[in-house]
Amino acid sequence: MGKAYALDPVDVKPVSTKYRKIATKIPVPESIPVLEKLRQWEPRSMSGQPLVVWHRAKGVNVFDAYGNMWLDFSSGVLVTNAGHGNPKICRAIKEMVSRPFLHNYCFPSEIRANLAEKIGQLAPEPLKKVFILTTGAETVECAIKLSRTAGKKISPSKKVIVSFEHGFHGRTLGAQMAGGIPALKEWIGNLDPDMVQVPFPGDPRQQDRSFDVFINTLKEKGINFDNICAVISETYQGGSAAFMPVEYAQKLREFCNQHNALLIFDEIQAGFGRTGKLWGFQHYGVVPDLFTLGKGISSGLPISAVVGKPEIMDLYDPGTMTSTHTGNPVCAASALANIEYIVDKKLPEKAERMGKVFEKELKRIKEKYPVAGFVCGKGLVWAIGIVKPGTTEPDGDLTFEIVKKCVEKGLLLFAPVGFGGASLKIAPPLVVKKDAIIEGCSVIEEAIAEACSC
Repeated sequence: MGKAYALDPVDVKPVSTKYRKIATKIPVPESIPVLEKLRQWEPRSMSGQPLVVWHRAKGVNVFDAYGNMWLDFSSGVLVTNAGHGNPKICRAIKEMVSRPFLHNYCFPSEIRANLAEKIGQLAPEPLKKVFILTTGAETVECAIKLSRTAGKKISPSKKVIVSFEHGFHGRTLGAQMAGGIPALKEWIGNLDPDMVQVPFPGDPRQQDRSFDVFINTLKEKGINFDNICAVISETYQGGSAAFMPVEYAQKLREFCNQHNALLIFDEIQAGFGRTGKLWGFQHYGVVPDLFTLGKGISSGLPISAVVGKPEIMDLYDPGTMTSTHTGNPVCAASALANIEYIVDKKLPEKAERMGKVFEKELKRIKEKYPVAGFVCGKGLVWAIGIVKPGTTEPDGDLTFEIVKKCVEKGLLLFAPVGFGGASLKIAPPLVVKKDAIIEGCSVIEEAIAEACSC
């Protein structure tokens, strides 16, 4: 169950460093009318994040209008890979707006052509078709549609989609049915019996990480392997930043080949350098049949994409698989500039190097504090699982308090995620520097120490 932070300003210790500045109560008293307006007019579900009223953001910093500055370890939920307010991206947006050119539906445009070409050129063979959409969940819905359409051409019964427990693929109907979080499906009522979940092998709570678990679970559920049209997995699980074992991923690829099923990687959080590779699935040494993209694709504006084999992507006739805002010119311009910046500045390689700094710092924290039950991640995405000492039971309340204290100290994290709402997710922009990582980790350590002593 999600929680909302109280609208009660509290006195906090002033902070003034290279990356952080806190000079007011938190939340800022002057910001309360804005927060109250949001809570009055928006649904309650929108009130879960820490009470920082963003005014502007640049690089690795977020600023409010009251003189405070946060070191951002959220990237706006893994979006601003190229940094907040990246000048190259802003220039591309300004050029498109100044024409003016704001919308063109599915009518052709040069910027959409250039973006599709760029993504296709960067994708591995034979994944050379790109369908540009708007949100991550929309790409998952499309991948489900394509995989079942491909399966139907083989056999009417080839419609089973296998996904993973604790997985998250979005908040739309198909995406939540493919997800592996039962609480998020309670509203559906008539779950698709041909969408089944198996344990995720990288889960810190999973003892047996062998591929036998995949096989045996499907057998226990009575699944005919030849009726599987697709297996879909987040490249790493968003709630825990946990990756599959490489051997498992390679056996999964072999299984899909053997049973003529599509392998789909949800790269919405992982793509564009976040994990230390341009594409997160490159860690596994396998190539999927489809992969989905979002979040870090533009470092700010709403755009997404499905990338796949031509024979799969071309299953639908002209005009029968489209989207109103596909390749919106302003969003496409931002995405193209973002991708060019990430590639030109070698941000995936930088993320890999900075990931080693995080690994050292976070594992040190884990060894020092028993409440840090696990540390998972690669590159510039990490998670600390907060547990009740001496157990593997998640402690969501303590995690909530740790995030609150981090924000009060000038380190911006988003609300706890994952199993039991007890994962402290860490994902700064890929332009982050070593000294900022060390400073941010020191704040996390301070927050854990203080929260544990309450």
